[in-house]
Amino acid sequence: MVSLLLVGGLVAAIFVGFNIGGSSTGVAWGPSVGAKVINKTAAAALMTVFVFLGGWTVGRNVIDTLGGEIVPQTAFSIEASIVVLSFIGLGMLFANIYGVPVSTSMTAVGAIAGLGLATNSLNWAVMGEIVVWWVIAPIIGFWCGTVIGRYLYPHLDRFFAIQQTDGPLITYDSTGLVPRPQLGPGTTPRELLSTTLVFLIACYMSFSAGASNIANAVAPLVGGGFLGPSWGVGLGTIAIGVGAFTIARRTMESVGNGLTDLPLMAATIVMVVAATITTVASWLGIPISLALSTIMTIVGLGWGRATRTATMPDLARGELEGGISVNAVTVETDEELPGIGEERAEDLQDASELFDPSAVVRFVSFWIIGPSVATILSYLSFIVLPIV
Repeated sequence: MVSLLLVGGLVAAIFVGFNIGGSSTGVAWGPSVGAKVINKTAAAALMTVFVFLGGWTVGRNVIDTLGGEIVPQTAFSIEASIVVLSFIGLGMLFANIYGVPVSTSMTAVGAIAGLGLATNSLNWAVMGEIVVWWVIAPIIGFWCGTVIGRYLYPHLDRFFAIQQTDGPLITYDSTGLVPRPQLGPGTTPRELLSTTLVFLIACYMSFSAGASNIANAVAPLVGGGFLGPSWGVGLGTIAIGVGAFTIARRTMESVGNGLTDLPLMAATIVMVVAATITTVASWLGIPISLALSTIMTIVGLGWGRATRTATMPDLARGELEGGISVNAVTVETDEELPGIGEERAEDLQDASELFDPSAVVRFVSFWIIGPSVATILSYLSFIVLPIV
């Protein structure tokens, strides 16, 4: 019976990891695939490699938190582990059905917290630290985006905008004994540098995804002693990799083609900020939402870009010509860059919508509802089921 239950636990962990691979790969590599920097198969391969590196290094801290600090390891029987993983999987299914990026990490914490409440073993100090980070992280993302959008983005967009030409980025001169790489037809050094930057940041995003998300798939089994940490990272990597090579192909296409309103330069900035917040939190052992930091960084970037029409004294007095619109980040930078307070409001308002503000409210609402529902349902399940 124990062997069958263990198989069930492994299947549940693989299912969670498979779905994580499908969603996280699109976020990390969608912009690069959409810009034709890399194809989907190569993106899936690199996603798998860097997820493993993130999980093997920083991700172990998150596994320790989910697998033994929120509740003691003794609470993770094989039956309890299966129930927790089932709630994580159901949370992802719920998010996919409604098209809302509910955080897997937050859902996992909620399910484990429900177990702790049912068994009177919840570590409230650890939970408090996690919740504080859930509040701080999106605020940091918003203000980082705001500062960059207001003071740095126009300059970055002017000097480092990612411009692509037709044809291969690099060709090889095979006239000599050893083929030598050279710039492709029409490729400029700036294009090569910008494209390389996008590629490296996608690798960084993959590392961040592994650091934060592998624990969601395997922490209950590792915490219960049914898998060693190294085996857990390996199992999670394989499951995420399978998702990257299969269902992620569609998400990469959706994200890549859906960023028409978000310039690749802006997407690159957002990826760096969100991945850094997530990596730092994971290093501290905090399960955190990459999607939440990403969305709030986009909001801050658009907000900061739009406020360039006014000086700080004007903003303090509430005097902002034309109001604030988050779609301002899509505006192309003029050859002559105006200073803060000199940009025209109509130039920042005429761009197509970057995102629907009501969607942000919906996302934040579900980020609150998701872990709350997971906690309540998990608690009720462990109260009713005679497994703890």
